[in-house]
Amino acid sequence: MAYRKTPAVRDRLTAARDRLVDEAITVVAEVGWAQASVTAVAAAAGMSVGSVYQHFPSKAALAVEVFRRAAGREADVLGEVLRDSDGDPVERLAHGVTVFARRALESRGVAYALLAAPSEPAVETERLEFRRRYRGMFAEVVREGIAAGLLPEQDPEVTAAALTGAIGEVLVDPLSGPAEGSDGDRLVAELAAMSLRCAGALPAAPPRELEDSDAQ
Repeated sequence: MAYRKTPAVRDRLTAARDRLVDEAITVVAEVGWAQASVTAVAAAAGMSVGSVYQHFPSKAALAVEVFRRAAGREADVLGEVLRDSDGDPVERLAHGVTVFARRALESRGVAYALLAAPSEPAVETERLEFRRRYRGMFAEVVREGIAAGLLPEQDPEVTAAALTGAIGEVLVDPLSGPAEGSDGDRLVAELAAMSLRCAGALPAAPPRELEDSDAQ
């Protein structure tokens, strides 16, 4: 009879695998994909190299899971903001970009690894898949903005692709350099404003009291 793992054993294995992936994310954030060896990850997780291979057949398989786990968290947060936060579609777009950029600047090593750090082909494939996921979320909120009359007629997919590429490009240099001296608040504000311009959002109307004073 084949051995069947008990629920307790399965839970222990799942917990060990989760701890391994979380530690691997930290290692990748610190040293990059190339230097995140199985030996380094095993040491960080307090495991033997052999134990790592019990969970993942290769370094590439571990790297793919690390990318999926870390990128999935960021995509989930962005999706929740774009869908469920307060405000109209234009406000949610600005809020989503702001939240995404702030999280990236607060976790520079992880964000750089996800967005641009050199990696092996299997991770590059995952990176492309997540870019498509981001494009889909941006396209949906742009589509809502058009339907609400807040954005001009346009191809939401093209705008979403432009947004996805531009946001990553703007963040790459700040993420790859030291945090000291960087003006994160200004960068985030400029990135949100650029995103609204890209989507064609109209400038906010001046306050009523300002309009009245100008008329006088």
